[in-house]
Amino acid sequence: MTPNTESVLNRMPWYRQIASAIPKHVYLKSIGTTLFISLFFGAYFYVLKSPVYLTTVMPITLPDQLISFQPQALPIYLSLWIYVSLPPALLETRSELYHYATFMAGACLTGLIIFYFWPTSVPAAHIDWAMYPDMNFLKNIDAAGNACPSLHVTTCVFSGIWLHHLLRRFSAPLWILIVNSGWCIGIIYSTLATHQHVALDVLAGLALGVLAAHLSLRLDVTGKAQNPPI
Repeated sequence: MTPNTESVLNRMPWYRQIASAIPKHVYLKSIGTTLFISLFFGAYFYVLKSPVYLTTVMPITLPDQLISFQPQALPIYLSLWIYVSLPPALLETRSELYHYATFMAGACLTGLIIFYFWPTSVPAAHIDWAMYPDMNFLKNIDAAGNACPSLHVTTCVFSGIWLHHLLRRFSAPLWILIVNSGWCIGIIYSTLATHQHVALDVLAGLALGVLAAHLSLRLDVTGKAQNPPI
């Protein structure tokens, strides 16, 4: 991108900048995102179904006691798979796409390694899941293992921080930044409200996601350190 082209784009309204970014490398984005998610789920369910070591049941803490089961939070929980697709859709260069994917993969791989050597599960919720068919379907697919850290939270936070960074790059208005933050917080909350995770899982997932996002944004695509975005 030439300086003149970049200057023209910067003068465009934020929504036109976004509309201009989405079609760039669209096949790489769509195929890459689909392949990444497929490989992740393959590894995730392999580790979930074949624990090598004894499984630790995560303890219940005060936040878990305060947040009741809320089946209506399920759509927010499932919206993660739309949410994580947004940051790569807004990236404009191959180098930045590869950079983003590398750190996202690193965060997921770190979680999977932890799951392999330290299998964890959430405690039984004592809920009749048959009364909630949608939740029952989720529970049958995604068992109570691979609990800590919550990779649902890790990928959500990583995506949320990057999305905030990209929206600021496009000079998006404050209300869009608030919507992004609210969506991210809603997904994190939904992991507790659906009893897919306990608070300690969420805290560990949050730490992993923030660390991975900070490192990825502190290093530019050439690997040189830069000041992290505010």
